[in-house]
Amino acid sequence: MTNADSVSILVPSGMLGAGFPEETVTRGIALGADVIAVDGGSTDSGPYYLGASKPKTTAAAVARDLRILLRAAAGAGIPLIVGSCGTSGTDDGVDWVAGIVSDLLAEEGLSMKVARIYSEQRAADLKEPLEAGRIHPLPPLGDLDVATLEECTHIVAMMGHEPIAEALAAGAQVVLAGRATDTANAAAYALLRGMPAGPSWHAAKIVECGGQCTTNPRAGGVFATVDRTGFTIEPLDENAACTPISVAAHMLYETANPFEMREPDGTLDVRDAVYTALDERRVRVEGSRFHHAEQHTIKLEGARISGYETMSFSAIRDPLILKDIEGWASLMDVVFTQRVEQTLGLTRDDYDYDLRLYGYNAVLGDLDPATEPPREVGVMLLVRAADQDLATAVAKVANPLMLHLPAQDMDYLPSLAFPGSPAEVERGAAYEFVLNHAVDSLTPTAMFRTEMEEKHDA
Repeated sequence: MTNADSVSILVPSGMLGAGFPEETVTRGIALGADVIAVDGGSTDSGPYYLGASKPKTTAAAVARDLRILLRAAAGAGIPLIVGSCGTSGTDDGVDWVAGIVSDLLAEEGLSMKVARIYSEQRAADLKEPLEAGRIHPLPPLGDLDVATLEECTHIVAMMGHEPIAEALAAGAQVVLAGRATDTANAAAYALLRGMPAGPSWHAAKIVECGGQCTTNPRAGGVFATVDRTGFTIEPLDENAACTPISVAAHMLYETANPFEMREPDGTLDVRDAVYTALDERRVRVEGSRFHHAEQHTIKLEGARISGYETMSFSAIRDPLILKDIEGWASLMDVVFTQRVEQTLGLTRDDYDYDLRLYGYNAVLGDLDPATEPPREVGVMLLVRAADQDLATAVAKVANPLMLHLPAQDMDYLPSLAFPGSPAEVERGAAYEFVLNHAVDSLTPTAMFRTEMEEKHDA
């Protein structure tokens, strides 16, 4: 594959399954897209999706987006790249998306060569690099031990662009990647075609969340063209705009340092980047650099079961309770823990629970600046225990308190409100992230497995 003078990347949305207007993809193809890239996953919604290896998106939404993208890619003769398939990038997630793609290709009569890149890791295979000192903690976690590896239900390695570029070079027209950095799927084709690393990675960072770098984040995707000295970006919706501020601001998103971003292969440095408005809708960016690292590293993500949860929710409008909602919550803590011990013989060592006051301080906690009594409060009780039956039993002890507990100075039983019946909702297994570590990789692709399918018959 020869080098190009420029590479244009069409990113339809921030996540596969989130939806986008079909006409924006049509416009991106008309602008001369060389590749379509979209992220298929995230850790934003917590550890459940990795721990359980389940997608957060519904199959119908993913299929709707993929149908449009497969048609567009096939029609234009350009590749389609999906990163972090199935939300967490597990092998199940890759196969789930691949199954949807296979069905769509058959339905649409399209013939495209599909590559699956698997990123899931076995705990047994990670023991050797761990014992060799090649696995290092990332904040806020500490040193890793074998027991933690073995407790993980699923472990994924976060690939850079190299496995994706390798699949493209081998002729893949659709690349379905396991866990990948948010930027890798957007940068891979540009780097494969010889574009400089600085502009390629910077453009990939800006487009990773689709329209979030525009004046109208709901409008859909973006179109970026990377060349030898920088990149140009514009929204795919003609009623939206990219401005120097909206583009530059995206370096503040999900980064510890607004001037640097670490990738497996090195570090993007945008300290000297200059953002220039070409017109009312387009921005030109130059001056981005990339510092290649001496040691290529791969981030590990892993989750394990932390218990089983049961949730209950009640609503309070009684003004006598709401005038001192913190006092009521403190009383609830005392009475609830006493009754659990009296009825079930359990102490706080046997279970855990969280009581959150929505409408008061559930989001900000002690940082909430509000000082006036709230008008109404939703009380969420979340109980966690070693098994589901125990969690539900503890939550049921709270049922009469969530419905009738009076404040200290009340001489009557109030009636609070459950939104549904039964009041207790079993949430099943709860998970926690326990791996946030980097592996000194032997090669950029050694930890990943690629399977190339032949073209589907049209």
